[in-house]
Formats: sequence, C-alpha cells, structure tokens
Amino acid sequence: MSLIMGRRLRSLKRGTGPADSQGVLRREDGFTLVELLVVMLIIAILLAIAVGFHTQARDRAGDAAARANIRIAVPAIEAYRSDSGTYAGMTLALLQSTYSPGVQGIEIVSADDAGYCIRASAGGRTWYKDSDAGAITTTACL
Repeated sequence: MSLIMGRRLRSLKRGTGPADSQGVLRREDGFTLVELLVVMLIIAILLAIAVGFHTQARDRAGDAAARANIRIAVPAIEAYRSDSGTYAGMTLALLQSTYSPGVQGIEIVSADDAGYCIRASAGGRTWYKDSDAGAITTTACL
C-alpha cells in the first residue's frame, strides 16, 4: 500500500513545471481528453469496418446456402422426370419422400411437360433455376 502511495506522491510536484501559478498540485500521468477521443475514433472506425465485413460474409453465406439447396434438388427433379416422363405433378413433398430427403429450402414455381422452375431464398435474395437454362441466377424464370 505504501508503495502505491509513494508512486502517487512522486507523480505530484510542487512549484514550477506542471503546477499552476499558485503552486497547486497537479498529476502528470494519465491521458488527455484529445488522446482519449483519438483512441475512441480509431476504435469506432475499426468497428465499422468489422461490421461491414460481417454483413457481407453473412450475405455471401446465405447466397451459397440458397444455391446449394437448388443444386441438391436438381438430381431429385431429374430422377422424377426419368421415372414419370414429365415434370408435371412434381411437388416438394414428393421429391423429399421418394428421391431425396435432403431436398429443402426450395419452392417449385412451375412444373409442366416442357420444364420446371424452382427458387430458393436466403438473406433477402432469391435464386432461380430454369430447366432450360443451366445456370442458377437471380433472374426469375420466364
């Protein structure tokens, strides 16, 4: 305890220097308000950058999950067509129970003799797969 008090007393000086004109004791250690504000500003900037990266990563993960759900569904859809000769009558429940229980997170927009359209949504974006177009896109099926 006396060691701590000794340090405090040594940091206080009387007379010239850090004391004011009336000889009032003033501490020399610590941070100024400007230094604290600069540190807070740097922390705020780093936090804003981190939040931005986190949001982008979460959006990319949602997009990847939606596209993966579509890619998982396509083999089950093609197996259904192979068995029935058409896409008509295809439902999500039928695909899950008969072909692949892993088919999830998709919606069958349309299914007829000519083809199908499915969609999956995640993170505010919707992805589509048209049987005629090979790619999974954000453009709605025609």
